[in-house]
Amino acid sequence: MKNPRRIVIVGGVAGGASAAAKARRVDENAEIQVFERGPYISFANCGLPYFIAGEIDDRAKLIVMTPERFWERSRVRAHVNHEVLSINRAAKTICVKGPDGSRRDVPYDKLVLSQGAKPIVPPIPGADLPHVFTLRDIPDMDRIAAFVNERQPRRAVVIGGGFIGLEMAEAFHHRGLHVTIVERNPHILPLLDRDMAVHLQNQIRSDDFDFKTSAAATRFTGQGVEFADGSTLQADLILMSVGVKAEVELARAAGLEIGETGGVKTNGRMESSDPNIYAVGDAAETTHALSGARARIALAGPANRQGRIAGANAAGARLVYPGALGTSIVRVLNMTAGFTGLNSSQATKAGYTFFTSLTRDNSHAHYYPGATPVLIKIVAEEGTGRLLGAQVLGEKGIDKRVDVLATAITGKMSVFDLENLDLAYSPPFGSANDPVNTAGFVASHIARGDLATAAPETWEPDGEYLLDVRDPDEVEQFGKLKNAVNIPLAQLRDRLAELPRDRRIVAYCQKGQRGYLAACALNGRGFDDAANLRGGFLQFKLLHP
Repeated sequence: MKNPRRIVIVGGVAGGASAAAKARRVDENAEIQVFERGPYISFANCGLPYFIAGEIDDRAKLIVMTPERFWERSRVRAHVNHEVLSINRAAKTICVKGPDGSRRDVPYDKLVLSQGAKPIVPPIPGADLPHVFTLRDIPDMDRIAAFVNERQPRRAVVIGGGFIGLEMAEAFHHRGLHVTIVERNPHILPLLDRDMAVHLQNQIRSDDFDFKTSAAATRFTGQGVEFADGSTLQADLILMSVGVKAEVELARAAGLEIGETGGVKTNGRMESSDPNIYAVGDAAETTHALSGARARIALAGPANRQGRIAGANAAGARLVYPGALGTSIVRVLNMTAGFTGLNSSQATKAGYTFFTSLTRDNSHAHYYPGATPVLIKIVAEEGTGRLLGAQVLGEKGIDKRVDVLATAITGKMSVFDLENLDLAYSPPFGSANDPVNTAGFVASHIARGDLATAAPETWEPDGEYLLDVRDPDEVEQFGKLKNAVNIPLAQLRDRLAELPRDRRIVAYCQKGQRGYLAACALNGRGFDDAANLRGGFLQFKLLHP
């Protein structure tokens, strides 16, 4: 009888546990072992902030799999508190140190590396103080939760405005702390374009939830944080969340190729430069599904799918990973932000010629109680209208719109396809034209050239006739663009004689729709050079405060 295939996996959690489970389904006879350095073979690391917030009240719910259950369910031998020290590729063995300090060599036929990434800790004086934390695993979570419960801090500073930073800021706020998010970039969530990120900040900023952007922390003290510009922030608790670094030391020492993004370079089969060794999750460099660029996308969804593919291939299958779009979502207080594909800067870097559109619509039928605004920004290729990316902000229904748009990008759909998507409708859930349809309508108008538009990112008034078609009370409340003339949309057709025919007219309203209607009317009445300001007054002021 042929000797069973020996599959060894380094690291558990999302990628490693998925690899082991899938390998067993492909090969019932394989010997499968998982070695995890920490005390938990698989835990819900995405749930850690919500336990600290108190939204998840049972810590045990975060333990996805135990070694005992793994054996009973899949006949996988999972070893916790076991650290892999080295890989001998020639002998096809790994050296493992057990919890008692003893060392042994373990042979493999196929090896899967799923070591994840560790928080970046900048060399800031005071980073080792007892009220300064990072969050990666359950022990980290336990330390933070214990500190909050026992010390009752009143003010928290979160260094880093990415996904984990925002989730932890929300968790601390949920526990009653005053929170300030510090971000070295000009805005939080660098994946969002600036206009979308600034809108998000404006929506969630309050007396006890604030931001300090374009800021560099230089020192942590017992009283708080000091910055390069000489300013300070008081803090009883400091969380560092400035990014993660792939754990590739083991792979590098074994001579595996490390990619340009800092992860273990892999091909479509998740194989490293050694075909007998696979890499998955936060420590693996793969490709972006749209641009084809080398990418390291540190998200749980891709890690699970990569682990599944690597585990299957290690057991004899031939699956291919197509790359990821980086689809992601985060809740911050009352707002949710979703993202998929490429943002404007990423599209530029990837060499695309593109345009953007911005729409504001209701989360469901406006006449059904509780409707709230949904803001959708589309990035689409010039000429073809192909979807390249989308960003969605709002209070309700953001997840389903992001998922629809991610599916559309995966299917190589264009903005023209969005116009006719047949999406579920009932007043409590949406509108007859869903916000995704509306985004398609507006983007398609731009792509077809149906109507001239002014892009708020690049347009600056330069001798045009500025036509403000809002109602007077809106102008009084929010102000207007310099030199703009206010003629409400309802009066426009009766006052055409007041408008010049020898100058370009740029119409705008509060959000964009009435400006579009005004420009359409002007075109139909013989004004050959009329345009609509995309996104209206609100969008322009976001970009040009």
